[in-house]
Amino acid sequence: MESLNIGIIGAGLMGREIAAAAARGFVLDGFPIKLNVIAASDIDADRLNWFGKVPGVKFLTRDYRELLKIGEVDAVYAAVPHHLHREVYADCLAAGKDLLAEKPFGMDLHAAKALRAMADESGLFVRCSSEFPFYPGPQHAFRFIRSGALGNILEVKAGFLHSSDLDPMKAINWKRQAATCGEIGVMGDLGMHVTHLPLRLGWKPVSVYAQLQKVYSQRPDGRGGMAECDTWDNAMLHTNVSADGNRFPMTLEMKRIAPGETNTWYFHAVGTKGGVRYSTKEPKTLWTFSGAEGQAWQRQDLGFRSCFPTITGAIFEPGFPDSLLQMLAAFAWERSGRSDGLFACATPEEALASHELFAAALVSHRNGSVVALPVDAEARQPSRVKAG
Repeated sequence: MESLNIGIIGAGLMGREIAAAAARGFVLDGFPIKLNVIAASDIDADRLNWFGKVPGVKFLTRDYRELLKIGEVDAVYAAVPHHLHREVYADCLAAGKDLLAEKPFGMDLHAAKALRAMADESGLFVRCSSEFPFYPGPQHAFRFIRSGALGNILEVKAGFLHSSDLDPMKAINWKRQAATCGEIGVMGDLGMHVTHLPLRLGWKPVSVYAQLQKVYSQRPDGRGGMAECDTWDNAMLHTNVSADGNRFPMTLEMKRIAPGETNTWYFHAVGTKGGVRYSTKEPKTLWTFSGAEGQAWQRQDLGFRSCFPTITGAIFEPGFPDSLLQMLAAFAWERSGRSDGLFACATPEEALASHELFAAALVSHRNGSVVALPVDAEARQPSRVKAG
C-alpha cells in the first residue's frame, strides 16, 4: 500500500480535524493510500500536546521550520492566520513539501498572486482546502451540471452562512481584524468554500456588485476593554458570468452573522431544461428539476454515497468529518497522479480567481458600482468601472 506522511502546521481547530480525519483513513474502502499524520507544529504548547494522542505522530515541535526539515514528511497541511500564509506556505514549498493550504491562500490578492507563482515554479503538488463540495450532494450536482442537464443557465446562487459572530460580546480574535485576517474579512474566511464549485464548473465572474456589512465595530478584547473590528462580517456578491456562450447572474453569499444558521453551505442552479439544489441543512438530500417531466422539483435521498467509498452504509447520513476525510482522500488521490475526472480539491488558480473577485468586491462596495474583473493586485483598482 502507498503511504502519504503528513505534517500539520497549526494545531488549532482545523489542524485537529485533519488529524482526526487522517486517523480514520482506514474506513476508506479499498483506498490504495494510507494516510499518516506523523508530525505537528504550533507555538501553543497545550494545543501541540493534544497531538500526542494522535496515532502515528512521532514529531512535535513549536517551530514549524523544524517540521519542514523532517525527511519523512511528504506533504504539509497548514492552517495559520491569513497574514502568515505567504511566509509559511513559501517556506513549505522551499522545503520541497507538497502542500494542502488553508483558504484563502494569502490575506490579499497580491499574496495570492505571489503564492500561485511560487507553486507553479516549485513543481510541487499544491491545493487549497475546501471541504463542503465533498459532501455527496455537491458531487452529484457537479456531474448533473456537467451532463448538460441545465440547458441554458438562467441563474446560480451559492453561499456559506453561520452565526458564530451573532453575539456582540464574543471576544475579538484574529479573524475580526484586518491586520491578521485581511481587509476582505468574511470573504477570505468563507469565500473559497462558496466559489470552489462555480469555478470548477468554469463559471468565473466577469463583473461584481458587492454589498458588504460591518455589523459590530467593536468586541471585547479579553482584557476588560474593547477592540476594533475592522473586517467585513457579511458579504453579498452579485456577479455576472459568461460561460459556453451564455451570460447569467450568479449571487454569492458569505455571512458570519446569519441568525438561525450554524454552518450552512448551499448551492442552487437553474437553466431552461433543468435545475439542481443542495444544502447541508439536509445533508443526504438532493433536489433536481427536469422540464421534460413537468414543472416539479424531485427529492432524492442520496444517503452516504461518497466520492471515495467507505465502510459506512449507504443508508446513513454524511457529516462534516466525512466531507473532510473525502477532501483529504481527494488530495492524496490526485497527488498520486490519479484523477479520473474527479471534482477534487481547489487549485492555486481557483484560489487566485477567488481573490480577484474579493478584491473587485472591495472596490465595488467602496465606489457603489459594478466592477469588471480582473483588478490590479497593487492598487486594487478595477480595469474598468461601470456605473450602476
